[in-house]
Amino acid sequence: DIDLSSLERDPGLRKQMYEYPVNQRDEIRRAYLREGPYQPIISKYPASGLENHRRHFQSSWFRQFSWSEYSPSKDVVFCLPCFLFNNKPTRRFGSTAFTHDGFNNWKKVNCGSNCAFLVNMEKYPNSQHNVAQSCYTDLKNKAQHIETVIIRQTFEQIANNHLRLKTVIDAVRWLTFQGCALRGHDERFESGNRGNFLELIKLLASYGKNVDEVVLKIAPQNASYISSTIQKEIMYIFANKIQGEIRKEIGDKNFCIIVDEAKDNSQREQMVIILRFVDKEGFVRERLFDVIHVKDTAALTLKKEICDVLSHHCLNIKDLRGRGYDGASNMHSEINGLRALISNDCAYAYYIHCFAHRLQLALVAAAREVVYANLFFYQVNLMKEILEIIDSLCQVLQRRSQDILNAMDLVSSTKKLIQEFRETGWDTLFMKARSFCELHEVNIPDMNAIYSVGRGRKKKDDVTMDHHYRIDIFVAAIDSQLQELNSRFDENMVELVIRSSTLDPKDSFKSFSVDKICSLVSKFYPEDFTEQEQIRLPYELQHYAVDIFQHPNFGSIFTLLELCQRLDEAGKAIIYLLVDRLIRLVLTLLVSTATTERAFSAMNNIKNKFRSRMEDDYLRSSLVLYIEREMQRK
Repeated sequence: DIDLSSLERDPGLRKQMYEYPVNQRDEIRRAYLREGPYQPIISKYPASGLENHRRHFQSSWFRQFSWSEYSPSKDVVFCLPCFLFNNKPTRRFGSTAFTHDGFNNWKKVNCGSNCAFLVNMEKYPNSQHNVAQSCYTDLKNKAQHIETVIIRQTFEQIANNHLRLKTVIDAVRWLTFQGCALRGHDERFESGNRGNFLELIKLLASYGKNVDEVVLKIAPQNASYISSTIQKEIMYIFANKIQGEIRKEIGDKNFCIIVDEAKDNSQREQMVIILRFVDKEGFVRERLFDVIHVKDTAALTLKKEICDVLSHHCLNIKDLRGRGYDGASNMHSEINGLRALISNDCAYAYYIHCFAHRLQLALVAAAREVVYANLFFYQVNLMKEILEIIDSLCQVLQRRSQDILNAMDLVSSTKKLIQEFRETGWDTLFMKARSFCELHEVNIPDMNAIYSVGRGRKKKDDVTMDHHYRIDIFVAAIDSQLQELNSRFDENMVELVIRSSTLDPKDSFKSFSVDKICSLVSKFYPEDFTEQEQIRLPYELQHYAVDIFQHPNFGSIFTLLELCQRLDEAGKAIIYLLVDRLIRLVLTLLVSTATTERAFSAMNNIKNKFRSRMEDDYLRSSLVLYIEREMQRK
């Protein structure tokens, strides 16, 4: 910053205008304008020239040439307007006389029409002095300043601009929320259908004279705001604002990333990036952050795109504490997949295979494992009772705010219910089947009849019909299902989940263990707790146990998510900072990648076969805005 009050007044000593930063020059010019030309009146000016004909500057010249300035230090004259608006020196003779070097050939002042001062002024309107004088006059005239011109605009013009822009923004936002195309096939004025956007503007105009006049009739040609370029720009602004809000909400907290890729309707590969984090109130958020076109699905390409997105928004990959992809080799591989590449940069970004995808694989594998069950599925499309038990788990796993400990509990309870159904459900199922056959007059087979069952290529066993349906189909299908669930949701294989379960509040904090919680921190989250904090943690846990376990506000909570929210509401999160931080880290771990599938479903609605030429940036903006609206509705 420049102190305007200390600007050098002597024109022979001051800096040239072009030596100041461009953004400060007008401010400095105004400061010199306020002071006016430097015209000191002294009793005797220095004399120069021949000994027998000495000459000196005369103060009367100030009145004749109001632009003139005198430098006592160098005994020369300058031109204030030319100084204020001059450029760097040129090679033209005399171009620097009144700007850089100064003029002191006093003999040439009183030379009639050849007066040096008159020559400086020149008679041509485009001369250097006259152009500078014009700029000088305009700058002195406040009415000519751009800020004054803007202020002078009428309130009516401002209101019209606001109405015009608001109408356009509302139309773009509403159509995007509904997943509708904005542009039409024929947008000419005489067209009968100019597309959703323009037709919606016309509809809004029909409800009010102001909209009709301002938006459609009197709008300036360069500011009508209804072109396709403006529509896209509004979408980009919305999408960028949403990204900014997500980034602000994450702050310096840890987060989890969920990534998946799929082809859109034009067969272009699009990668969706979802960020999962815990907000300051203790709620788990999963937000669509970006959609990127990728040239190929190689793991190295996907990693580079992800890192570029994170770094562009100042998100550090070192703050990753969880990742979720599908089971494809380019994603899941521990050798050269995306999972391995990101692990090299961030060892504490734990990979979790989507629970909902695991459940789907378990169902498919179980159905294929038992031959008779496979045929049964093919014919009746569902074993209704088993799938009803599993359906609740499937729905819960796809919730955005689900935490991993509760998910594992639900998997365990589902396996118990299926086991109970195996032991006690056959008679009930058989009675339902018998009632159905009787109601629809279907022949009921004799369950005691002998039935030959193939046991390999040649060998056959003779069993009763009851044994065939109960053992070979019913029990075998359930056993296969339990085996798949046990192999894909093996709690003994997930050490992180087991150690995290010690934070679980259900059954009055039955699983709580200071030692296990401390080992969870030291083994899985050493980067998030300093050495001093790890030393302090067991003592804080002891106080936490005494306080929270007996506190009336914490007696009826069953999930880690509820515990996090209750700590924040009761003001305990500030007291037990380390415990709260650890709970939020565990909540950050994802359960499923269902949010990416929702994004792809929305992408197919937005970029359908009629809009297959949609640009990638336009698709990104539309999808971010559409998904954000859907999340707000739910």
